[in-house]
Amino acid sequence: MTTVDPISGRHSTLATVRSAPDSAGEHNLITGLVDLVEASSDEMARELARFRMRYKFAIDEVSTKIAILREEFEHAHDHSPIEHVRTRLKSPDSLLAKARKIGCPLTLEAFGQHIRDIAGIRVVCPFVSDVYWIMEMLASQSDVDVVEVEDYIAEPKANGYRSLHLIIKVPVYLSDRAVEVPVELQIRTIAMDFWASVEHSIYYKYDGTVPTTLRDELGAAARTAADLDATMARLRSEVHGPVR
Repeated sequence: MTTVDPISGRHSTLATVRSAPDSAGEHNLITGLVDLVEASSDEMARELARFRMRYKFAIDEVSTKIAILREEFEHAHDHSPIEHVRTRLKSPDSLLAKARKIGCPLTLEAFGQHIRDIAGIRVVCPFVSDVYWIMEMLASQSDVDVVEVEDYIAEPKANGYRSLHLIIKVPVYLSDRAVEVPVELQIRTIAMDFWASVEHSIYYKYDGTVPTTLRDELGAAARTAADLDATMARLRSEVHGPVR
């Protein structure tokens, strides 16, 4: 009998030995099948862990790049371009949920092809100019491939959401090969991050069905946050001169 591993996609053959139809034989057969299922589950878990590991390494690679940019900039200028950095690696459950949501086959190969936010990094900056500076600095590095840019600062979403989203690929050097791994980057200001956090908590509380009055207030708050970013940038420019 041939089975397909739902995670790794591998085929395996289970050989069933026919024995005399006694209770001992049936017991041995059932025990053997249980052992095979458990072994298959263990192998599945190992394959998935190995798959996720490369994304963890990609997060480490990009985090190091960001840390270097941050430290070097602080030594050369009057402020840090980065307030804080958060990283996220999708859990196995989140991976499966995302795959089912987008209709992705339940194989590791398909996950790698169709799910590009397995590894995620959020960079929060003081000023809008810092957001674009970080993107430019990363894009200028020879081992960073910018695959996709979604600029929700220049063109906010209908609900008021503002952020700069990038999909980049970086090389991860394993013991036997190098692999290009995608990482989702979200770069935003403190004001944008605060608004997004509150908006997310409200939508979570209302299970996605937010009253119109609250949606309108969130839209107004998003415009206020954008005005705050513009005002703070102008004040800094008046005090310290043009930015970069």
